[in-house]
Amino acid sequence: MALVVICGQPCSGKSIAAVTLAETLGESETKQSVRIIDEASFHLDRNQNYANMPAEKNLRGKLRSDVDRSVSRGDIVIVDSLNSIKGYRYELWCIARAAGIRYCVVYCDVDEAHCRQWNKERSDRGEASYDDGIFEDLVRRFEIPERRNRWDSPLFELYPAREGIDKSSPVISEAVTYLTKTVDSRTQDVRILQPSIATQAARFSEANSLYELDRATQEIINAIVEQQSLGGAISRVTLGSELPPIEICRPIGLPELRRLRRTFVKLMGQSSLSGPPLPTDADSAKRRFVDYLNREFGG
Repeated sequence: MALVVICGQPCSGKSIAAVTLAETLGESETKQSVRIIDEASFHLDRNQNYANMPAEKNLRGKLRSDVDRSVSRGDIVIVDSLNSIKGYRYELWCIARAAGIRYCVVYCDVDEAHCRQWNKERSDRGEASYDDGIFEDLVRRFEIPERRNRWDSPLFELYPAREGIDKSSPVISEAVTYLTKTVDSRTQDVRILQPSIATQAARFSEANSLYELDRATQEIINAIVEQQSLGGAISRVTLGSELPPIEICRPIGLPELRRLRRTFVKLMGQSSLSGPPLPTDADSAKRRFVDYLNREFGG
């Protein structure tokens, strides 16, 4: 058994990668049984899936539940979706760990221009495609997998725009070898995740907290960008009656906001190891992030 997470920008060749990997596994010496879990399985429109945060959260919940049910059937399960949020990839990693199976991430690394072109070509052919606004939003929010993260490792990187994807692709071969290799006490290059009965509940709680932290900080960033885009100089970003305002003394660009967000999430993760736990709800996460930004901006 194994769990394979396919991730990449919208229209980056993920479904082709999933099918190619599944067919190659089926033709391998082990004749491995493979199940692909994708958004089409639920007969949902891709633009409706990503029209807003509740719809997107609902989609991820459906995919996660199907994965959770499927990893115990003895198949290799391939999750073919954006899987763009690292907190969500962590949740999938937790499922694999609890099941005690192999896990890996296959990343379709394609530049935004090619993804945008392929999305337009799909639209021109009358095939399922993303609306322009939704496409740009998904591209902006995509979080590139990093092999140093346990939930992004091992990481197999494909380059569909440059090299294409077929059964002879070296990366496909490497992934098949990793997923089918016989493991014994001397095997060093294949990792089978080991569940810990004492910590399983804590792991899933941590995954939920990471998801809430990710979602909440992104909402704050979106609010800052939106209010600055209204025109004119502003010195305060208001976030409703439940949160304090963010005091700013100069325009704050999106690259700087993204950098601050990454630093904050990293600091929260480090402090949770020896200090207060990660916030478990969106409001608490937003409040901590606002406090952090005010300190950074000197507010």
